[in-house]
Amino acid sequence: MVSSSYAVVRPARTVRGVVRIPGDKSISHRYAMLAAIAEGTSRFHNFSGARDCASTLDCVAKLGCEWKRLEDDAIEVRGVGPRLNAPAEMLDCGNSGSTMRMLSGILAGQPFTSDLCGDESLSRRPMARIITPLSEMGAKIDAAEGGRPPLRIHGGPLKSIHYRPEVASAQVKSCLLFAGLFAAGETVVEEPVRTRDHGEIALRAFGAEVERVGNASRIVGGQRLRPIEAHVPGDLSSAAFFLCAAALFPGSQITLPGILMNPTRARLLDILVQMGLKVSVAHLEEHQGELVGTIEARGAVWKGAVVAGADTAALIDEIPVLAAVAPYSDGGLEVRDAKELRVKESDRIAAVAANLRKMGAEVEERPDGMRIPGGQHLHGAELDSLGDHRIAMAFAVAALRAEGDTKICGADAAGVSYPAFFEELATVASR
Repeated sequence: MVSSSYAVVRPARTVRGVVRIPGDKSISHRYAMLAAIAEGTSRFHNFSGARDCASTLDCVAKLGCEWKRLEDDAIEVRGVGPRLNAPAEMLDCGNSGSTMRMLSGILAGQPFTSDLCGDESLSRRPMARIITPLSEMGAKIDAAEGGRPPLRIHGGPLKSIHYRPEVASAQVKSCLLFAGLFAAGETVVEEPVRTRDHGEIALRAFGAEVERVGNASRIVGGQRLRPIEAHVPGDLSSAAFFLCAAALFPGSQITLPGILMNPTRARLLDILVQMGLKVSVAHLEEHQGELVGTIEARGAVWKGAVVAGADTAALIDEIPVLAAVAPYSDGGLEVRDAKELRVKESDRIAAVAANLRKMGAEVEERPDGMRIPGGQHLHGAELDSLGDHRIAMAFAVAALRAEGDTKICGADAAGVSYPAFFEELATVASR
């Protein structure tokens, strides 16, 4: 049962069925932003219906780029070229850190001042990681205490930099590569570990030349973008919830067509296979530089894993659901090097630990991760999403194997990334 503010999830015997996952959020954000500065109209099929991506579309509209939804549910974005229109009002990014961080790179190179704000959750999230390098490039950025939103970006001519972020972040990398389009010379972002490369792939799809050597991505300023037509692959981070649901029940079977199989994201499948999920991928194709395929998953013996180092960076969005179902595994889960989870839409380490304890689980919370023993039995409880979409969905999956019903307060947060999640989970849960 789902209301506007909570969902009740009943235990299931297994999960089985086909789920068509909505378009990838990361790609949808980047496509909309690059379409805005392309010269002409771009068309996107399966564009994410997430509230976060709606925030991006709203912002580009306020910058003079009209967009519309077509009869076949595709969207069109009319780009105005590299120079956008000065916004007449605040650019509201809602709950979307992706919108604020990546759009700031484009706004830094515009000859006007922009104001960006967000909801209560976004207003607590750190933006110093983009303010510092964009300031080095020549933008002037005002922020609230601690480098938090709202932001005021005084854009203008930019200079290129060679930047080495301390924390690996695909959003920071895309922000700086986007800013690099407006900078004189070659901008280089050299990461401590490799992160997802949707920004580089999207830039190439729109006609820009981007070079990647090792962990360094390079772009030369002054390049102009052309419009594209593209199909957005299904979001692997959203697919993770259904894959973890299948992992809970030996003999379960889930089929997910048209899923993003980008190598910088597909580490999730390696970890799930290591933990015992039977996974096969069929119908591999390339769409605008991104690999797409159909995932078929079957539940077997659910084992444990350690997620650390480069794996943590690769799985940062999937760790909450892996952790939520870890008590049911034989070997449990240990997560290290995940301090970044403390500054997401919620403190996701604390949120996972608190909700698992409410369900009767033992959890060791650490500053940069957690250890969750396996072989535990959980019971239904009243849980709090803390307004975080991934926490709401992660514990809906965990509830499928608990004893008794689970009430998830703040379940509507799922709409940030997957508005139909609870309905689609119910269609594959056999009781």
